[in-house]
Amino acid sequence: MKLLFLGDVVGKTGRVAIAERLPKLRADWGLDFVVVNGENASSGAGLTPEHARLILAAGADCVTLGDHAFDQKDMISFIEQEPRILRPLNFSKVAPGRGSRVFEATQGRKVLVAQVLGQVFMKRPFDDPFSAVETVLKTHPLGGAVQAAILEIHAEATSEKMAMGHWADGMASLVVGTHTHVPTADAMILDKGTAYLTDAGMCGDYNSVIGMERLEPLRRFITGMPGGRFEPASGAATLSGVYVETDDRTGRALRVAMIRQGGRLQAAAP
Repeated sequence: MKLLFLGDVVGKTGRVAIAERLPKLRADWGLDFVVVNGENASSGAGLTPEHARLILAAGADCVTLGDHAFDQKDMISFIEQEPRILRPLNFSKVAPGRGSRVFEATQGRKVLVAQVLGQVFMKRPFDDPFSAVETVLKTHPLGGAVQAAILEIHAEATSEKMAMGHWADGMASLVVGTHTHVPTADAMILDKGTAYLTDAGMCGDYNSVIGMERLEPLRRFITGMPGGRFEPASGAATLSGVYVETDDRTGRALRVAMIRQGGRLQAAAP
């Protein structure tokens, strides 16, 4: 199976890049299943129903959120209506929506998608991500209940993401990190066949400070005082993410490649 995961969509420039580029990628690469993290797609904080529909219409099979899952209040009700949107498994127990789901890919094949939040350096404590995802992965074994499984860990610390990758090795087809908006260069296949990337990066303008116009972040770093709101940068966006090919029989990764397309960062097509 050919899987594509795209990192955090940031603001209008990220949404435009998804709308313009994803349909062609899906067709040219013969993609079977696509996941997009959309939690910063609306004004850089959260996701509105309108923007969720745009990402889904562009070719995403599943849209994941993150710690900003409900910054846009309309998502509280919309996530209950749209099963293709996932929030983190270890979010508040009273939060609407779900943190994992089995989806149907091409040719009727089944793909599990699950997302968890990390605990290290996050603004507020979340439940243990390892125990949160353990039951989900063990209930949907690769090569049995599902032909592929994608686990996203939305976290600050690279060590926590790496630990999740090794812990889930053999239980997931792909473990990929999001949240920091900075793509890493460590795509690999782990010992038991799980593809891994510490951070997928963002779909946004890299001529920025993690997707935001530079002036306000610079002011806060230099003076320690806010002068206004963060605003998403409006230059050309780079699509960033990871491409994985898997064996339907075992669910193991056969190939993994980092994706950078458009804007300022470039990488070869898979």
